[in-house]
This record gives sequence, structure tokens and C-alpha cells, in this order.
Amino acid sequence: MKYVNERVRRQDRLMDEERAIELLREGEYGVLSMVSENMGYGIPVNYVWDGQNSVYIHCAPEGRKLTAIEQNPMVSLCVIGKVNLLPRNFTTEYESAIFFGKANVNLSEEERMKALHLLIDKLSADFKDIGDKYAHKSFHRVEIIRVDFSEFSGKRKKVL
Repeated sequence: MKYVNERVRRQDRLMDEERAIELLREGEYGVLSMVSENMGYGIPVNYVWDGQNSVYIHCAPEGRKLTAIEQNPMVSLCVIGKVNLLPRNFTTEYESAIFFGKANVNLSEEERMKALHLLIDKLSADFKDIGDKYAHKSFHRVEIIRVDFSEFSGKRKKVL
């Protein structure tokens, strides 16, 4: 996954690569964007980063998201960090990173279960035993999407 900032219009607001990765690692959710029915389609999703170039997202085994990915697997995931509205200044401090890649479905059962355990570790760390039982019980009604990222960029605004 390559850090690419050439297309960011406001070069003075570039976020450093380390902070962009930190947002990906620590973010609670992101907005997955894709094309559905010839229009943009973005939805908030829980995800977990694998520590390398991919994230896993869980969802129902059918629906608009999977149909869109089947038609065009190229997606983006936007993760938003700290936001501070400054009404008196008519502006907002913010930080966000956007990751571009290809979504993959029809993963092996082993990879899907691994992804569920990564999600449990991230989102329900205090309930790993119960989470494992739940993952096995509901496995048949959960789909896992793996997004393999090729590039990303980050942007932030700080007001002095």
C-alpha cells in the first residue's frame, strides 16, 4: 500500500503517513464508498485492519453492498479522526485518511473466521470467549469482505 498525496489539492494540509496509518488502526468505523446502480454509494462500516494492506468488513450475506462490489470491486474507505467545530472562525479542524483498493468476497471459511476473531479482538476485546461462540453460531449468516488497499492519502486542518 503506497502513500500517495499528489492528488490532494491542499498540499499545506497533508497528514503524515504515520498518522494516517494510526487512524486506520484505531478508527472505530469508516465510510465504505462504491458504485451502485450507476451512482455513488457510501455507508458507514465497522472494520478491522490486518496490520498490513487489508481490512475486513462484516455484513449480511446479501444486499446492495455485495451487489455493488460484484459489479465493480474498486472501493474506498474513509476514516475520520479528530474533528473540532470552530463556529467563531467559521471553520472546522479535522483529520481524515482515505484508502483505495479492491474488495474481495467469497473468502475461504478459514479466512472468514480469522476476520471475525480480528473484529472481536478490536470491537469486543472484553468478551472474546462469548464472541467466539457467537461467531461460530452465526457464521452461516455473515459475509466477510476483504479490501486490499493499493494506495492511501491523509489530510488534516489545524487552526492556530
